[in-house]
Amino acid sequence: MARGIQVGDQAPDFTLPTQSGDSFRLQDRLGERVVVLYFYPKDNTSGCTAEACAFRDRFEVFTEAGADVIGVSSDSVGKHAGFASKYELPFTLLSDQGGRVRKSYGVPGVLGVIPGRVTYVIDRNGVVRHVFSSMTNIDAHVNDALRVVKELQAEQPA
Repeated sequence: MARGIQVGDQAPDFTLPTQSGDSFRLQDRLGERVVVLYFYPKDNTSGCTAEACAFRDRFEVFTEAGADVIGVSSDSVGKHAGFASKYELPFTLLSDQGGRVRKSYGVPGVLGVIPGRVTYVIDRNGVVRHVFSSMTNIDAHVNDALRVVKELQAEQPA
């Protein structure tokens, strides 16, 4: 098993469909914005809904700090569209059916069946600056990511 993507690694580029069916390519987002890429197990489960809503509730703060929030799970485009609509999620959800991107990042599974919950903060150069993995500590995913985004914003030349 390959080690997962770690701090200092170049983030693997990928293209996946969004909840609206558009194509999203990571490389196209970098340069201008920091990307908070969070992998989560499944739409409409209690932990994933809590995490999505926590990112939603802080979305404006992430945006003002120069970051895009992107959620990734293996759910279909249609499921993502319903999930985003139901909880008024203002950010992009990507459909990684088959888990190809999850595997390329080395996101661990739990008991070999439940996809893991890992958040990556990727700077404008495509370098991973923060990795946080926890199935249960939802708030830390959001709070730690926001802290790192603000640190990266402070590094930017005015």
